[in-house]
Amino acid sequence: MGQRSVSLAQLLGFDGWVVEEAFFESELGVHVVATGRYALLRGTRLVLRVRCRWRPRCSGCGSACDAVHELGTTRRWRDLPWSTHPVLIEYAPRRLKCRLCAAHLVELVAWAEARQTTTRRLQHQLAIECAAAPISQVAARHGLPWSTVRRAEGHAIARWERSLPPTAPLRQVGLDEKYLGRRNRLAEKFVTIVSNLETGEPIWIGAGRSKETVRRWLDALTPEQKKAIDLFAMDMYAAFYVAIDETPGLEHVAITHDPFHVMKRVGEAVDDARRAIFFRSGPEQRAIGRGRRWLLLRAWERNTAEQKADLRWLLAQNGKLARLYQLKEETRALLRDAVDGDAMLHGLERVLRRTRRTTLNAVRRLGESLEHHADAIVAYAEWRPPTGRIEALNNNWEALVRRGRGYRDHEYLRRKLRFVIANPLKTPGGLRTFVDLGQQVPRAA
Repeated sequence: MGQRSVSLAQLLGFDGWVVEEAFFESELGVHVVATGRYALLRGTRLVLRVRCRWRPRCSGCGSACDAVHELGTTRRWRDLPWSTHPVLIEYAPRRLKCRLCAAHLVELVAWAEARQTTTRRLQHQLAIECAAAPISQVAARHGLPWSTVRRAEGHAIARWERSLPPTAPLRQVGLDEKYLGRRNRLAEKFVTIVSNLETGEPIWIGAGRSKETVRRWLDALTPEQKKAIDLFAMDMYAAFYVAIDETPGLEHVAITHDPFHVMKRVGEAVDDARRAIFFRSGPEQRAIGRGRRWLLLRAWERNTAEQKADLRWLLAQNGKLARLYQLKEETRALLRDAVDGDAMLHGLERVLRRTRRTTLNAVRRLGESLEHHADAIVAYAEWRPPTGRIEALNNNWEALVRRGRGYRDHEYLRRKLRFVIANPLKTPGGLRTFVDLGQQVPRAA
């Protein structure tokens, strides 16, 4: 074996394999001969015809096997590009007679798994690029069909999922719905996302946001899985609560509401009261209240000194609005500082008394809503689940859907969303580990 073949085998990087021949060809499959004075065209491909030097290995059990059942046809696998040239690995895999498997299986090749046309390391490179760009852009960059990049990314994510340690029993569940947008042509305009609050990862996505949608996932749980669940965290959507309440085996779970949705209800009441006070009292009062919505909804400590002065002037114009703003800030502090369920219940009763004393319809409706969901609000203070991960999941969802312009395959979206959230690519060590999953398969003993 000459020095040129040794260098090519070292660049190829697979133990036990040598490069018998290397040649260039055009996109049409015509051989291209390189000359000394002219550079090769960018579209030419480098074909590496390889040969196995070691004993073949069974793809089922990985054991060495000398008995050949059938000589296979020549196949090609797409590999990582070398410089600006795409690379194809060419080899004719043999079908072996394995004594341990008692079957006739194709031999194991070091660069790819069975029935795949791309190498593992190319699949992992494509998955890394698809994490930051749409599939269509990655496909155009590598000159591959869109479907090939999609399958390659799926294989890389599946290999990463198999490398993860066993997951702990599901104990804290997050429920939320997402709007798919008015331009999609699906029958359901919403999807329901079920997530693991302890890890922040999605575990199920179902079309729709009704009681039946949640029941489809709950009915798939075993009695042991239902018994291990401690709580559900969700917004104030009634269908989710009814689905959990009517499911046998979940009588022991606690239902909590995260502070974000509670304060969203409070903010809606403040905004409705602002309109009722200023916008229905003539042009002079309308001029006072116009453009100050976010000034009222923003937390007091997040305002600048100038904004605080403007807010004091605005609240001085109407006593009802001032008392409602004080109620909003008191509710925010209660959700943040209540140390246990008793403290939350005591503070919530004080808030409810203040909502009953007002004549504003928006505030009365707010009091009725808080009283209806009082048990879930008190349960939040007792458990303090990491509900912020639900909103973080929503942000990652929005980024993926906006980048990909929608997804029809919800299971593929769930796996990709989990890959983005767990994100082995955010640290150099995690990126190195993910890339190593696409390298040569360890030889069996």
